[in-house]
Amino acid sequence: MAKGYVIDIEEATEQNTFFRKVLFTAPNSQLVVMSLNPGEEIGMEVHDLDQFIRIEEGSGKAVLDGEESAIEDDWAVVIPAGTNHNIINTGDEPMKLYTIYSPPEHPDGTIHKTKEEAMVAEREHH
Repeated sequence: MAKGYVIDIEEATEQNTFFRKVLFTAPNSQLVVMSLNPGEEIGMEVHDLDQFIRIEEGSGKAVLDGEESAIEDDWAVVIPAGTNHNIINTGDEPMKLYTIYSPPEHPDGTIHKTKEEAMVAEREHH
């Protein structure tokens, strides 16, 4: 395994067209880029881990334990373990974001081209 990972994260995030793509998995964290189509959402979920999200393009809302906040490019969302959360693209352009899971959430190398593909994989994983 590489000792680390260096990338232009803004460029990698903005160029990503997949719903989810794992860029790098370290022992205690994981870097993932995501693209949500207009009207698409990650879906309400809760993790036993901490999550950080930064929006690079687009606009929408973050829902944390039922509380909604408007988000757009350059905004960050910190989601503590155990928080019910969702990210929703309410704009008319794709929402491009990157997220850091601590510890890792997805198998290294995961690519889900669409939300539907991600949902099938998660059903098979659980």
